[in-house]
Amino acid sequence: MEYARRHQVDTKTPPKRAVGLPLPLAGEGWGGGLPTMGLPMVDPEHPDWKISERLRSNARALRKNSTDVERILWSELRGNRLIGASFRRQVPIDTYVADFVCHSAKLVIELDGGQHFSDEGERADAARSAVIEAKGFKVLRFSNLDVMTNRAGVLETIAAAIAERAPTLTLPRKRERGQEKSSS
Repeated sequence: MEYARRHQVDTKTPPKRAVGLPLPLAGEGWGGGLPTMGLPMVDPEHPDWKISERLRSNARALRKNSTDVERILWSELRGNRLIGASFRRQVPIDTYVADFVCHSAKLVIELDGGQHFSDEGERADAARSAVIEAKGFKVLRFSNLDVMTNRAGVLETIAAAIAERAPTLTLPRKRERGQEKSSS
């Protein structure tokens, strides 16, 4: 403040960047990284991983507007809580957005509401699963009712599928305080 008085710096007016811009949502920052500079987000080792901007923004919107059932299951899967497996939510795969994906186990979890149980919904889900499975993933489908009424059973099924598909998944070992490394 003393510097501002001596050098007659205006401390009442906010910086130009802050004027007229809403604050970013938690964890989103102001942007300005490489993707916003018009450069494609392509991994040079996997050029076929390019996702269209429309699909990417759709996935973002689905993450922001998740259903109650998705939030419940996400609370069980996030942060490596289920047998140490890492999950991501609303992940673009081909032309679809999968609800939850465990890349290490190549496992996709889909939650189905009531609209999925019509004949047309079942046909669309079968086509969607076929495309995702062609990419090497296994698709597990659960109804919203399953998650609400039998969460433990759903988590047990997911854990069994992970163990079957990623048997080398291990948790980091923690040493107790005072334990010394043994030297041979």
